[in-house]
Amino acid sequence: MTENEIARIVIGYAIEVHSALGPGLLESAYQECLYHKLVKEGLQVEKEKSIPIIYEDIKLECGYRIDLLVENKVVIELKSVSELCDIHLAQTLTYLKLGHYKLGLLINFNVLWLKHGVKRVVNGL
Repeated sequence: MTENEIARIVIGYAIEVHSALGPGLLESAYQECLYHKLVKEGLQVEKEKSIPIIYEDIKLECGYRIDLLVENKVVIELKSVSELCDIHLAQTLTYLKLGHYKLGLLINFNVLWLKHGVKRVVNGL
């Protein structure tokens, strides 16, 4: 399965979760529900995947965690904020770079229509 195929599937299930729950909940609630839905549908998903920083050939565990990693290919960064900021985009891009992943989805569930809360983030590698 390609990154784009995975992304389409994730966005579809995120819309289902958002339709069922609506905006206004904590990020952790959306994370648990989306994780459950993706696993239930047979996708391989890691939740809160630790991502180290390599600095001067030393692997440093600094507490960075990817919200969801789907099929070991697509990074999912979830938010429940009034508005996405540049720092949220930078955070997602940093996870892509640190993990050598090509595609990420930055999803803000605190919107009326989820299609307005989804941003594709691409790592040029």
